[in-house]
Amino acid sequence: MTTDATTDPAEARLRAQGTSSRSQRTKAAVASTVGTTIEWYDFFLYGTAAALIFPSVFFPESSALAGTLLAFSTQFVGFAARPIGAAIFGHYGDRLGRKGALITTLSLMGAATALMGVLPGYATIGVAAPILLTLLRILQGIGVGGEWGGSVLMSMEWGRRKRHGFMASLPQLGVPIGLLLSTAAVRIVSGVGGEHFFETWGWRIPFLLSVVLIAIGLYVRLSVLETPHFRRVREQKAVVKAPVWEVIKTQPRAIITSAFVRMAEQAPFYLFITFVLTYGTEALSLQRDDLLNDVLVAAALGFITVPLFGFLSDIFGRRLVYGIGVVGIAIFAFPYFGLLNTEESGLVLLAIVLSLAIHDIMYGPQAALISETFGTGVRYSGAGLGYQLASVVAGGPAPLIATAIFAATKSSTGISWYIVGCAVVSMIALLLMPKPHASVEDVVEERDEVKAA
Repeated sequence: MTTDATTDPAEARLRAQGTSSRSQRTKAAVASTVGTTIEWYDFFLYGTAAALIFPSVFFPESSALAGTLLAFSTQFVGFAARPIGAAIFGHYGDRLGRKGALITTLSLMGAATALMGVLPGYATIGVAAPILLTLLRILQGIGVGGEWGGSVLMSMEWGRRKRHGFMASLPQLGVPIGLLLSTAAVRIVSGVGGEHFFETWGWRIPFLLSVVLIAIGLYVRLSVLETPHFRRVREQKAVVKAPVWEVIKTQPRAIITSAFVRMAEQAPFYLFITFVLTYGTEALSLQRDDLLNDVLVAAALGFITVPLFGFLSDIFGRRLVYGIGVVGIAIFAFPYFGLLNTEESGLVLLAIVLSLAIHDIMYGPQAALISETFGTGVRYSGAGLGYQLASVVAGGPAPLIATAIFAATKSSTGISWYIVGCAVVSMIALLLMPKPHASVEDVVEERDEVKAA
């Protein structure tokens, strides 16, 4: 179908600016990656604080273990809210467009995180403190739940079909970059002000810094146009009136398998970046700053591994690459804790680096693997729901389950078996996952060079 530039505001804007599809692909990739970086900075910052700070600030009357469980419980609430965000913003993203939904999710996430930075603790306002913390965490979860689908689609739908894996992996870079920035912020504030300063007031600084990041993210996102795939749906008057209900009704298997295929990726990931801080400091008496430094090194490696495995999925296929990652995480479940338990700095670093590298074998191709399963008219809703439902069954419960297993057994063996079980579930889901939807093969006319009118 040939787009009439005189009736298409997006094409008219392209002509007026003398831009091109290639330029918009670059802008979309950058805007998606910057946005997800900020979202995940906020989300990971909470996870780090839940492991190190929140037990004493918001649950001071509990024992150390009970305080940690309560802090991870508030973290789980954010995971449980993600599918709600996916449904809300999936609806508007499929009805009105990807761009507007993404600007809203970014604003919501930033506001919730900044408010956490000024939230009084239990010593000041009593039980209201953990209640307000939980409410803000819910807002964070809704924001992240709506963010992922739109960011991935903004980048992927501007990309060429043969590069979907690579283009969709770029927003996934927001995870290692956000992890790197949040961990670095905690590390710097703690190092400069000292442990006492960080635990009393300094922990708020990284939360307040998110305001600056949000301003940058909004500026970048406002410059990106709507994706050509969604414009085509709108031109053909094929916009689905109730996309969430439509995708649940027509593609339930795709949603369910998209959720469970993430078990081997998401559950171990949150053990590798949050539970490891609790396990390392309390069970192994390792230094918090050393563990944070190790996470920084592993996160930096993600700059290479995430897009690399996304690119390899374009060559060898999504399922093959993803399946290798599932098997890899199962094999590494016991060696991971074996390396940690040596308490040797070099081997602890090796455990953390390898854990995230194997995770990225799945995380690189994952966005395209899930998104391509759904039709264009319901893709934001379907991909978002499938992806975020995993937060309820995988990512959210993982630190809680690991903490409970360790409390009951005083051993990491049960946690390793838990990781293996997650891998088995993911492999079954991968084998049952539907083939890519036919609409993925639609050819959207590309104008690689659009001259100013």
